[in-house]
Amino acid sequence: MGICDPLMNTPEEENLIAAARLILGELESNKKFSNEATRILEDLATKLSSIVKITKPKDENEEEEEELSDIKIRLDSIQDKIMTWEVGQSMILDSGSDENQTNEYLNAVNEVKTLVERLESLNPNKDTSEHEVLLKANDVLQTSMARLEEEFKHILIHNQQNFEPERLSFRSIEDDCVDSTSIVSFEDDSFDDSIQRDSITISRGSEVHIMDLINPQVIPNLKSISTLMFDSNYIKECCNAFISVRKDALDDCLFILEVEKSSIEDVLKMEWATLNSKIRKWTKVMKIFVRIYLASEKSLCEQIFGKNEVVNSCFAESSKASILQLLNFAEAISIGPHKPEKLIRILDMYEVLADLKPDIESFYQNDPGSYLRTEFQDVLTRIGDCATTTFLEFKNAVGANPSNAAFPGGGIHHLTRWVMNYVTTLIDYSNSLNTLLKTEIQFQDPSSSPDVNLEDDNANQKNSSFSISPMTSHFQSLMSLLESNLEEKSRLYREEALGHLFLMNNINYMAEKVKGSELRTVLGDNWIRKRNWKFQQYAMSYERSTLSSILNLLKEEGLHNNGSNSGSISKTLLKERLQGFYIAFEEIYKSQTGWSIPNSQLSEDLRISLSLKLIQAYRTFVGRYGNSISEKYIKYSADDLESYLLDLFEGSPRSLHSFHRK
Repeated sequence: MGICDPLMNTPEEENLIAAARLILGELESNKKFSNEATRILEDLATKLSSIVKITKPKDENEEEEEELSDIKIRLDSIQDKIMTWEVGQSMILDSGSDENQTNEYLNAVNEVKTLVERLESLNPNKDTSEHEVLLKANDVLQTSMARLEEEFKHILIHNQQNFEPERLSFRSIEDDCVDSTSIVSFEDDSFDDSIQRDSITISRGSEVHIMDLINPQVIPNLKSISTLMFDSNYIKECCNAFISVRKDALDDCLFILEVEKSSIEDVLKMEWATLNSKIRKWTKVMKIFVRIYLASEKSLCEQIFGKNEVVNSCFAESSKASILQLLNFAEAISIGPHKPEKLIRILDMYEVLADLKPDIESFYQNDPGSYLRTEFQDVLTRIGDCATTTFLEFKNAVGANPSNAAFPGGGIHHLTRWVMNYVTTLIDYSNSLNTLLKTEIQFQDPSSSPDVNLEDDNANQKNSSFSISPMTSHFQSLMSLLESNLEEKSRLYREEALGHLFLMNNINYMAEKVKGSELRTVLGDNWIRKRNWKFQQYAMSYERSTLSSILNLLKEEGLHNNGSNSGSISKTLLKERLQGFYIAFEEIYKSQTGWSIPNSQLSEDLRISLSLKLIQAYRTFVGRYGNSISEKYIKYSADDLESYLLDLFEGSPRSLHSFHRK
């Protein structure tokens, strides 16, 4: 077996030598090469320059000079590549770009970064060749960073995926019929009996929904660019590029959600119908924007930059303008007039903000988001204070609602309907009202209370193991204010009976409204029993005022000639009494057919009670003295009178003169 000569070439080396000779031959015979051939030859030159050709020992200066020479060659090659790409018009890292080209460019930029780091480690002095090479390397790096920033913004802009939930129809909000919360006066005749909480408000406690704001296919390229720029100390430039693009994108989101930019002054000048519509839209948009758009924006930041302090800073800056736009609207509402009709809408805003507070605190956890956390909390506090003040103004308005004229027909006053329906709706906001009103409870001196029975209303609850809630205390006070106001209004009637009928109607309405709603759990059965007793007392007072004088005409007292009950009956007195009765009945019929009892069961019960007392007395009177009275003086039979009583309380005045018998 022969011994292998250590100086002999291996087969691989023989192939390499043959290829090198072929390349040298081509270089001597051909002076023009394509761009691709030129780039490959440049790579070859760079590789060859890094091979140690001199085997003899070198001193330190020679090694540094050789390293610097290698760096220059590599830098020149990379610069040529980067400048070649700079001339090109197309994006290098676009979603449609060649993956090999993308990797080649990123590798070239990364190599420049490495060269800069190596040169900086040499700590070159000015006016040295090393310093000149470092300046050149930094120029190349800066050029490549500018290109990466441009690529970064291009990808963000041209790969956006805006999303609008199909189930939401914002225009339909404004096209809805005007709801009863738009009433601006307790005396408004256009009262709607069905005040309701806005059904379009998104339910509380909804979870966040993450969607792809950017095409997922380009996320790896965005992440590669951000990593390379961060490693090259171009963090600020990368973040500013992201912030500028995403800030505009979030503004576009608000545009998609049909949120208009309005100054505080603009909001304060709006008519209530317009403002009502905008608040309803705001309560819907606020949750969508925070739980869908902001949640997705935070996720996008983390996908591109990773979970670090930079994410918090970029997210806070990109979302600041849009979230402040929404908060500014709420702030404008909080400083506007505290009109009662705004209360439900303001409570809607308060509950939305309170519900979103944990989300905001989660999104803006650290220092970069502290300003927005503080601003959000301030607006929540101001809206809460506004709701509290508006509720108290509402109470004051109920207590101070004056009337210059009696309410026609003695029916249910607009104030009563408005307040009871409004308070029924407020039950939906029990938790919020109890939170907001707990510092506003005012225990009144019984001597100054508008309702001397207020303490009795609380008695059962105070004696129980549970103390009354702030909302219960205020609602009881509100009911007392309403009753006191109604009593004042009842004094405007010239007919005492109509004043009693008015109070009977309104107190009965209040009791029935509480009995048939969640108000029952707040005010309690004891409150209902007392109001039932009250309206029954008013019904009895009405009957006494209506019947006392007319029934006196049917009594036997005063009909005898000698003034005693044992003498003969005076026919003249009988005739006068009977005529007086008919006149009184006709007056009752004429006036009380125009009176109103909206509760059909209450109306029927009162007619029956009147009939039992009046018709029975009339039958007895006619039956006892009929033989002493000429038939021509009997205008109506008992059945006639009973039939006429059915016409009472229909709200349409009628007359019996056309029915009189001659």
